[in-house]
Amino acid sequence: MTTEQINLEEYIRSIPDWPKPKILFRDITPLLAAPKAFAAAIDALCTDFTETDIEYVAAVEARGFIFGAAVARKLNAGFVPIRKKSKLPFKTQSVTYDLEYGTDTLEVHTDAVKKRAKVLMVDDLLATGGTMAAACKLIEKIGGQIIGISFLIELSELAGREKLSGYKIKSVISY
Repeated sequence: MTTEQINLEEYIRSIPDWPKPKILFRDITPLLAAPKAFAAAIDALCTDFTETDIEYVAAVEARGFIFGAAVARKLNAGFVPIRKKSKLPFKTQSVTYDLEYGTDTLEVHTDAVKKRAKVLMVDDLLATGGTMAAACKLIEKIGGQIIGISFLIELSELAGREKLSGYKIKSVISY
């Protein structure tokens, strides 16, 4: 089943006031529980990148891993996990970035990609763009070449694309 035959938005549950008042949370768990919808979502995330010889797909924990690993399999590419600080056992490279209230740090193994390798970045959601911008910087720091970024959902009103303006961006669903 393709995304033309299935409306993926029907599988995204909206939960008002979670995790705090005035936030409308977009819950992907119904989509993950529906095999045809999940398969269609993976197909849609890959669509613009099937002819680009992607060598690796990189994603940030945790929900990004769900989609990133499936996209990597579909594109016959390696998968690169980008994790929070102190979660990886080998030599790492890190990037610290600003959050709404503080900072956070992402890490990746220094040998996660070959130099100049073509990398597709994948995540479930584009909100403000800060985490993905940091993840892209991290992959470039270890020598990867970002070919594009693919998101299942984009929250357009938060203008996350602005932080990612130098990259090709695909969003399957926009709110």
